[in-house]
Amino acid sequence: MDLPTFWFCLIALLWLGYLFLEGFDFGVGMLLPVLGRRNEERRVLINTIGPVWDGNEVWLIVAGGSMFAAFPGWYASLFSTAYLPFLVLLVALIGRGVAFEYRGKVDTVRWRRIWDVVIVLASWISPLIVGLVLSASVFGLPLDANGDRVGGWWTIFTVPNVIGALAVCGFSLLHGAVFLSLKTEGEIRERARRFALMAGVPLLLPVIALVFIAQLREGETWTWVPLVIALVAALAGLARLYQWRDGQAFALQGVALAGVVVTLFGALWPNVIPSTLDPAWSLSIADTASSPYTLTVMTWVAAFGTPAVLIYQGWTYWVFRKRIGTKHIPPVHVPSA
Repeated sequence: MDLPTFWFCLIALLWLGYLFLEGFDFGVGMLLPVLGRRNEERRVLINTIGPVWDGNEVWLIVAGGSMFAAFPGWYASLFSTAYLPFLVLLVALIGRGVAFEYRGKVDTVRWRRIWDVVIVLASWISPLIVGLVLSASVFGLPLDANGDRVGGWWTIFTVPNVIGALAVCGFSLLHGAVFLSLKTEGEIRERARRFALMAGVPLLLPVIALVFIAQLREGETWTWVPLVIALVAALAGLARLYQWRDGQAFALQGVALAGVVVTLFGALWPNVIPSTLDPAWSLSIADTASSPYTLTVMTWVAAFGTPAVLIYQGWTYWVFRKRIGTKHIPPVHVPSA
């Protein structure tokens, strides 16, 4: 395997990590008004992701940075086309982070309600945009011979791309419900489990549509294998959740997501962005890759840095692995004047 192909696979892995980790905390934010009926319950939901949400966002930075360094042509064409959606994503992520920090600063219903709205809106907007942009890379953009977009920024809104946006959003919602079933106890766990079992199959329909569109358009014979694995794992995860095996259900959600990502990136290879105007104008891995020296340096840095990051993040999840409920929530602290 040459270095450009290695980095293409590594970037796919980084997006997989981001969608898996950030996916469930997007889902928790989306479910805040659904599963949290009192302030104490909403605090439980936020506390399940409180120690990890900012670490999960690092995966987005690393994935985008790796695209910029390893495939500058890929980064330039995709990010310039999706400039406005990415700007909205940035505002949503910033607002979401601020809301987590400021929600408990003032003990009034109105104050908390404002920041709850910010959390919910940002948690819905973010996966929609991520799914839209990633799908645009898989299904193509109207690129000319120079790799420049033809038409306005709205050209990103095609039917497959919109399905991709709904797929990431639906997966995040289901993933968040399964995560809450794993991390909470009592009535909140019951609601999360019931929601996942009732809405699981409808939420997976856009994901199923996405992978079949990619497979039937550009897929190879071998990409049927991860596609089938994804479908079986997703349904098996719901079955294990029905049997109160929350941890197994959560792990199977990860297997299903891995199958989807492998199918999509397998269908994309050897391109990084197909051109919808002329296949000859598609951006390939070889055309957009950085120099061998740059990729070599990046590989050495990744070889030492990646294990350290994985160990640290794994340790964080291990420390905060226990279930929480309303009994663990202390009274609201009101700072003295």
